[in-house]
Amino acid sequence: MRSDRRRAVVSGQARDLILYGKVDTTLARAKATQALAERLVTWARTGEQAAQRRAFAILQSKEATEKLFSELGPQYRDREGGYTRVLKLGPRRGDGAEVARLTWT
Repeated sequence: MRSDRRRAVVSGQARDLILYGKVDTTLARAKATQALAERLVTWARTGEQAAQRRAFAILQSKEATEKLFSELGPQYRDREGGYTRVLKLGPRRGDGAEVARLTWT
């Protein structure tokens, strides 16, 4: 997968994680999305406007950015990391790919 497409997939999944609370995907994509989501929450904990602009540049969603900075940032203010978890769900029926669920802790 090309890097620009991979970046788009991961940012889209991070947006869905913020808006809906969970994402079911392959294990590799879940781990890549987890890294981005952790970074976004760390930015949201500061609440700075520059961090908001960086987050919006990645998420491309005003709704997701607002939820990130108004709900998730304050929720994890006293936590140093580990905002998400990856739960393995087993192989996918069609192609046998390992499926995982990415959720907030």
